[in-house]
Amino acid sequence: MNVNAAIAAVAALAGLCTGVIAMLAFRWSEREQAKPTRSSLHTDAALPPGVDTVLSVLRSSAVVLDEADAVVKASSAAYALGLVRGGKLAVEPMLAMARDTRRDGEIRQIELDLPRRGTGRGGDALAVSARVAPLGSRLVLLLVEDLTEARRIEAVRRDFVANVSHELKTPVGALSLLSEAVMDASDDPEAVSRFAGRMQVEATRLTSLVQELIDLSRVQNDDPLEDAEPVRVDELVAEAIDRCRHQAGTKQITMATGGTADLHVWGNRGQLAAALGNLVENAVNYSPARTRVGIAARRIPATGGDLIEIAVTDQGIGISEKDRERIFERFYRVDPARSRQTGGTGLGLAIVKHVAASHGGEVTVWSAEGQGSTFTLRLPEAGAARDRDRSRSQPRESSESYDTGDLDGEDHGRAYEAFTNEPLSAPEVLP
Repeated sequence: MNVNAAIAAVAALAGLCTGVIAMLAFRWSEREQAKPTRSSLHTDAALPPGVDTVLSVLRSSAVVLDEADAVVKASSAAYALGLVRGGKLAVEPMLAMARDTRRDGEIRQIELDLPRRGTGRGGDALAVSARVAPLGSRLVLLLVEDLTEARRIEAVRRDFVANVSHELKTPVGALSLLSEAVMDASDDPEAVSRFAGRMQVEATRLTSLVQELIDLSRVQNDDPLEDAEPVRVDELVAEAIDRCRHQAGTKQITMATGGTADLHVWGNRGQLAAALGNLVENAVNYSPARTRVGIAARRIPATGGDLIEIAVTDQGIGISEKDRERIFERFYRVDPARSRQTGGTGLGLAIVKHVAASHGGEVTVWSAEGQGSTFTLRLPEAGAARDRDRSRSQPRESSESYDTGDLDGEDHGRAYEAFTNEPLSAPEVLP
C-alpha cells in the first residue's frame, strides 16, 4: 500500500507540474503575441487617421516611409512600377530625396527616367515625376506620377506641328517664288502662262493639304455616331470610283468591283466615303499605267455581330516591311518624291485609321514590293452595330479575318477574286 501511495503521489505531482508548465506557456504565448513587432509597426495602424483612405483614392503611386526608410504603406501601383521591393524603396534618387525631406521638412520634386520592370533597355524607360513631403513627425510620403503617356502625346503633338509647318511652307514658298517669276516675265506671255500653271498646281496642293487637316481634325474630335445611319457599301464604292475617275482614265487604269452586293454599314456617311475614297485614290496614284484596281466587299462573322470587309487591291509599287509599320502615321510617306508628284500630303491613311477606329472597326494592309497592296477596311454591319454603337462600344477584333498573306503575288491584281471567292462583276474600264 505504501508503494501504491507513493506512485499515486508521484503521478499527481507530475500532472500538477505539467498543468503549471502548460499554463505558463500559454501566458507567455499571449504576451509574445501582444508585443509590437517590426511587421506590426508597418501596418495601416501606424498611419495618421484618414491617410490610408486618401492614399487609396489617389491616381499616383504612393509610398509611406518611416524613420528607418522602411515601407509602412505602398499602393499596388507602386509595386507595379517596381518602386518597392523587399519592403524597401528600390529607387535610390527617391530614397535620397526622402531622407533630405525627413531631415529639413521641405517638400521636394524630381523627374526621372526609370527602366521598365524586368528590362534594362533605355528604349523601355518610364518617365515619372516624384514628389516627397513630410507626413506627421516621423513619416515621409512619396507620390509618383507616370508621365510616359503624357510625354508620348506631347512628342506626337510637337511632331505634328513641325510637320504641318513644313508641309505648309513648301507650297506657300513655291507660290511666292512663282509670283515673283510672273512679275519678272510680265513681257513674256509664254513664261507667264507656264508659271501660272505651276501656281495653280501649288495652290491645289495647298488647298488639299488644308482640307485634309480639317478632315483629320474633324474625325478626331467629332463623334461620328451622332449622325450615324445605315450606309450602302455599293454607294460608297461608286462614290470612291467617281472621285478617282479622271486620274484612273489618264493612266488607263481599269477599275473593277466585286464581292457581295447590298451590304450596309452603320456610321457617318461623309467620313466613311472619305476613308474609302482615300484608299482608292492611293491605289490609283501608286499604280503603274494600264494596270487595274479592284474593290470588293463581303460579310464575315464576328463576336458581337457581323463585320463588313471592303478590300482595295492594286498592282502598284508595293510597300516595304519597315514602311508598313508606319504608313498610318500622320505625314508619313513611303516615297516623299513620288508623293510630291502625285500631290500626296501623307494624311490620307491617318484619316482612314481614325475613321475606322471611331466606327468600331479597323484597317489593315497586306503588301509586297513590286507586287502591289491590299488595304482592308473592316466595319460593323448595320443592324446589330446600331445597338452596339448607341452604347459607345469600343473597337473590337473580328473572330475571323481574311489573310491575304497566302497570295503568291504573281498576279496580285486578282486579289479581290481570292477575297470574295467568286468571279468579279464586269469591270468598269475608264476611258
